Amino acid sequence: MWANNETGVINPVNAAGDIAKQFGALFHVDAVQAAGKLKIDLSEEAAIDYLTISGHKFHGLKGAGALFVREKAPFLPLIRGGHHENGRRAGTENAMGIVAMGAAAGLLNREMAKHVEHMKLMRDRLQSGLLAKCDDVIINGDQQDRLPNTVNAGFKFIDGEALLMMLDAANIAVSAGSACRSGGLEPSHVLKAMNVPLSAIHGSVRFCVSRYTEAEEIDAAVEQISGIVKRLREMSPFGHTETRNNGLSVEELEKHKAYFATA
Repeated sequence: MWANNETGVINPVNAAGDIAKQFGALFHVDAVQAAGKLKIDLSEEAAIDYLTISGHKFHGLKGAGALFVREKAPFLPLIRGGHHENGRRAGTENAMGIVAMGAAAGLLNREMAKHVEHMKLMRDRLQSGLLAKCDDVIINGDQQDRLPNTVNAGFKFIDGEALLMMLDAANIAVSAGSACRSGGLEPSHVLKAMNVPLSAIHGSVRFCVSRYTEAEEIDAAVEQISGIVKRLREMSPFGHTETRNNGLSVEELEKHKAYFATA
């Protein structure tokens, strides 16, 4: 995985590829999150034998992606039965999605450096706003080696499911965990492996900006988010017991906090 889909942290694919080659292994990279945010030049990434991207991550249509297979790298189709795509995958091509993905890539590549710089500015504006306006919030993941568009924030002592619902009602689109595991109630295995406090894992959500995001949208979102977080904290028995215990006894508070400790 070139960049993590929850935190945006960029992984050292060059080093991983070099290790793979030392042992004669074939090397595949999932670049779905990286496409459109990082420079991908496969003439320079000689250790990569296979690489996959998805068009909707850089404003193409959903339902179309691309697989890079380096020359002479072995390949067997997963879906058989026809001669489509030079025998690599049976089934009628999604022509509209393929053309849209190519057009989106072309538009992006014309001014990629400009787009990346804009996303960084919007990402940092969002992060600074959240840290300034919300108490008990942490930023999950490396602050340097990460995608220019991603912020994963952990809001302590509140439930991520409730946060998602209230943000959705306010027309703010975020995600908790990874999209490919949507519907699951288990805490993020990524954040658990990073030793993020359990009190923050349950309230961790991913925010993403794009090259079309404007500063006014960021500022409006921060105001909405801070109000929603404050409201949820007032409803929560967790956290600062002197202001949030809602009249619960110490024993009852400990019972509720066990939810985080045993998840």
